[in-house]
Amino acid sequence: MNSNKPRLSTRTITFAGLLIALNVVLNLFVLPIGNIIEITIAFLPILYAGYYFGPWIAGVIAVIGDVLGFIIRPAGFFFIGFTFNAWVSGMIYGYILHNKPVTWKRVAVAVIVQNLIVSVILTPIWLQIMYGTALLSVPRLIRVVIMVPIEIALAYFMLNRFDYRMEK
Repeated sequence: MNSNKPRLSTRTITFAGLLIALNVVLNLFVLPIGNIIEITIAFLPILYAGYYFGPWIAGVIAVIGDVLGFIIRPAGFFFIGFTFNAWVSGMIYGYILHNKPVTWKRVAVAVIVQNLIVSVILTPIWLQIMYGTALLSVPRLIRVVIMVPIEIALAYFMLNRFDYRMEK
């Protein structure tokens, strides 16, 4: 599938819908550690979307999943910055992974770049705007350091084990 002109077949729309639903469901299962750290595997459907559909469709899937997730389980008030984070995540995964072989290095780069931009840079900015918290959060950095290797291993394993092809 050409990432510049995505083909929106029935099969593509159906798979995108399944990834959105999976993202919403996985976001319901969060392991809170302290007040600001949450561990989740809800990134996997967005990673898959980036791998299979490319950046633009993955970004849209992530946005729809974020908004539906908020409607189903609101946590505080809606803030567009976190929806932007979802879009950025889909775009990053799509640019780095789409139409490329799955390698440890490529998956590691995708996960690290996504975490640096979203978790280390953007999220603290949104929390600063919303609550006046500090931009540098040691617990958030600890979470990133702990979760990045786990996310890399999960992403690599899942992309290699569960290969879904759009073409027959």
